[in-house]
Amino acid sequence: MQLSLASQNGQSPRDRVSDSSPLAIRGLTVSYGEKPAVFSVDMTVVPGQMTAIIGPNGAGKSTMLKAALGIVSPVSGRVQVFGRPLDHQRARIAYVPQRASVDWDFPTRVIDVVMMGLYRQLGLLGRIRGTHRQIARDCLDRVGMGDFADRQIGQLSGGQQQRVFLARALAQGADLYLLDEPFAGVDAATEKAIIGVLKGLRAEGKTVVVVHHDLATVTEYFDNVFLINTRKVAEGPVAEAFTPETLQAAYGGRLATAQIDQISRPA
Repeated sequence: MQLSLASQNGQSPRDRVSDSSPLAIRGLTVSYGEKPAVFSVDMTVVPGQMTAIIGPNGAGKSTMLKAALGIVSPVSGRVQVFGRPLDHQRARIAYVPQRASVDWDFPTRVIDVVMMGLYRQLGLLGRIRGTHRQIARDCLDRVGMGDFADRQIGQLSGGQQQRVFLARALAQGADLYLLDEPFAGVDAATEKAIIGVLKGLRAEGKTVVVVHHDLATVTEYFDNVFLINTRKVAEGPVAEAFTPETLQAAYGGRLATAQIDQISRPA
């Protein structure tokens, strides 16, 4: 089931924001074998706001994000970043992958991981200067990890590792931040620190898109929501698109009706 949400003036989110938006996806289909993981999806990200991508397990949330970044190859579709093809705009994008997808046994220090975010400034053979180290340390301070700069990355807790990867993204100085399940498996202090940084980015005019799993925090954390279950279910401001009807369409019997109503319409 796919719901088309309209604003009060009768325009859909796709109409309200043109293809010059930070991320515009049109007709995206991704298939693993014969079964589509994402089918003919359109998405238009609103600039300067925070958008959650939500849906049940296996709905294609992470796959859609990876296809938008060119990490997996789509069967069909078009992706534009700030009105241009992805390859022309990669410098404006920062990506934080799922923590489970990273080899944390790789022997490197925290400060070195963060400086990987400066690779476009440094180049493959670029010389690391004091200014680069200071940028990295400032980014670590911003996520509350300044005292861990010289630790081995594998010695950190899961929440601390997630903060370091966010610091690496900050070091890129991007305009569009894409994060895949950044709150999964982290402690409450880390979640608070991460959402504080993301809201700070929004306050700076940056655009943030997050694959998110906790329905209970959607209304608190995000401006917009994109619901998917292989196909797009709904898209728009949280107040319009995050409703019992759209949640039921996305999750079906996986969530109890009473639970959906409580999540989307808190007292």
